[in-house]
Amino acid sequence: MLIGVPTERAPNELRVALVPESVGRLIKAGAQVTVERGAGLRAGYTDAAYEKAGASLGDAAAALGADLVCKVQKPTGDEVARMRRGSHLVSLLQPATSKEAIAALDAQGVTAFALELVPRITRAQSMDVLSSQATVAGYKAVLIGSSAMVKFLPMLTTAAGTIAPSKVCVLGAGVAGLMAIATARRLGAVVSGFDIRAAAAEQIKSLGATVVAESLISADSQTAGGYAKEQSAEQQAAIQDALKAHLAGMDLVITTAAVPGKAAPRLISTATIRTMAPGSVIVDLAAETGGNCEPTQAGETVDVDGVRIIGPVNLAATMPNHASAMLSRNILTFVQHLLTKEGTLNVDRADEITGAMVVTGRTAA
Repeated sequence: MLIGVPTERAPNELRVALVPESVGRLIKAGAQVTVERGAGLRAGYTDAAYEKAGASLGDAAAALGADLVCKVQKPTGDEVARMRRGSHLVSLLQPATSKEAIAALDAQGVTAFALELVPRITRAQSMDVLSSQATVAGYKAVLIGSSAMVKFLPMLTTAAGTIAPSKVCVLGAGVAGLMAIATARRLGAVVSGFDIRAAAAEQIKSLGATVVAESLISADSQTAGGYAKEQSAEQQAAIQDALKAHLAGMDLVITTAAVPGKAAPRLISTATIRTMAPGSVIVDLAAETGGNCEPTQAGETVDVDGVRIIGPVNLAATMPNHASAMLSRNILTFVQHLLTKEGTLNVDRADEITGAMVVTGRTAA
């Protein structure tokens, strides 16, 4: 079986789907791997490193013409046209908003697996791309926020006097939120966190942060997969009211709340932002799905009475080396799940992992 790794061509995408270490492990498992020349350079992985791992180097056509193509972002129309009928694709596909791309893959006869659809079960944890890339986003969000602030994060005792530590609040305590809490704590801030899920409250406390509005935490607020359930308009209003007074005293707020397949819950209104001190910063990690803040604009920074609301997109790609390393391990584990002892692919749609991730090729053998 031939595995292809093409260069990512989406704007600002610097990651690569497989790093040399993962390529080496697949080759040891009996696969052949072709990497497009330069595919890993922007993430810090050289062509020489891929060759040392046992891969062959080729052009885009060679990588896209493989039996199994491993990508980060969904393929363009031109890339789909270069893929071979009966081949397979593993990548992020954004299935809820990519009907045209998925239809094109289906028409091309490509069996595609959406990495976003890895089920939240124990044996699939090492395949969970959303969690690994959220780790990067949560860490980077604190760095972006702190660099935009007008204050230090830690307490400082100097000859010029003592500087009080900044106050940081993180909304949403999933992987990104917990990483943001841990990072802000490491940098010396006084940190608080909020999440409607009962399990998240204990995780917030375990990192040394305080929990905001514990009265709103509900035992039935999460799905069987561990994600937060979509809240009613009344519940969202109650959350906004509970957070309003607390956020008024924050120097940095990081929002990470998301509901899979749905628009991001609205947690912070423009009226609440106007109660915050000028110079305060909000980093809204939910910008790409509508934002947790009313004025958030994806990819832009909005100013509301001196408070900056930053809406970053694809943060994981801004730290492409480690983000690629984690993503690659996720993809490697999934591909190993599909590989037989003979080095061929076994696409068992009855399998709870494989079946959940297939978005095309439903009628393929």
